[in-house]
Amino acid sequence: MGVPFRIVLYAADRTSAEAAARAAFARIAALNAVMSDYDSDSELSRLSQTSGTGQMVKLGDDLWIVLARAQDLARRTEGAFDVTVGPCVNLWRKARRDRALPDPARLDRARAATGWQHLELDAKQRTARLRVPGMRLDLGGIAKGYAVDEALKVLAAHGISRALVSGGGDLATSDPPPGKSGWRIEVAAPDAPDAPPARHVLLRRAGLATSGDLFQHVEIGGVRYSHIVDPRTGLGLTDRSQVTVIARDCLTADSLSTAISVLGPERGLALANRAGAGAYIARQPAGRVEVAENRRFRRWLEQ
Repeated sequence: MGVPFRIVLYAADRTSAEAAARAAFARIAALNAVMSDYDSDSELSRLSQTSGTGQMVKLGDDLWIVLARAQDLARRTEGAFDVTVGPCVNLWRKARRDRALPDPARLDRARAATGWQHLELDAKQRTARLRVPGMRLDLGGIAKGYAVDEALKVLAAHGISRALVSGGGDLATSDPPPGKSGWRIEVAAPDAPDAPPARHVLLRRAGLATSGDLFQHVEIGGVRYSHIVDPRTGLGLTDRSQVTVIARDCLTADSLSTAISVLGPERGLALANRAGAGAYIARQPAGRVEVAENRRFRRWLEQ
């Protein structure tokens, strides 16, 4: 997953706190071994290596859960969220390093090897097939959220009821610190003179994720591109934005924040409303900051 994780917890004593934290970090490490697209021996990479062979591959429980949730969101967003975008992500990583747009022919080949409809899942057998040669799965918009959720579950199993787990802009919380009504989390504003002040939310038993190009972007040919790849073009998004989603768990928040970044404010807020999630969107389409949020997001705001 390529990001640092952090755990804050309250426990009766140091020994139990350290034991719980070690177990939670071990769970995160185990999930990274399953879902990393950088590790050629991960379960995810081994699945990608079967693309175009016609093979139905038996999946472990964790990868099955994440892919099933990913495909459900792909259907609901008509492909705005798409974990098969791996070939384009790899091409875009190189483009960001080189500060040059991908060769059009290479981009066409990468796009031909993507498409959520080409990922076949069998719910009864818990198997998957990648129908098109060259397909490569990328779980960058969902795996961190799942890992955060799973770490929080491990802490709960060790008797820790008050905790926060974060990783790469995603976090999940259980009960708040003693004497507090929630975990106080800052939702940063874009770096612009006309930007609204930072907001603060009070989280308890919920997940939060932020996506956008606030910190990860590159300028190529005078155009600012995000690290988030639009599955529809194979290139980084050019709509300068920051999306924060609050949902029942971090997997939901993580995947929705990515999808909303691609969909834009109108369709994105509609998606959040249908999913029962809170959403805050800050954009700079023409140099000025525009903010949109839904009622469910405002319910979490610090008063």
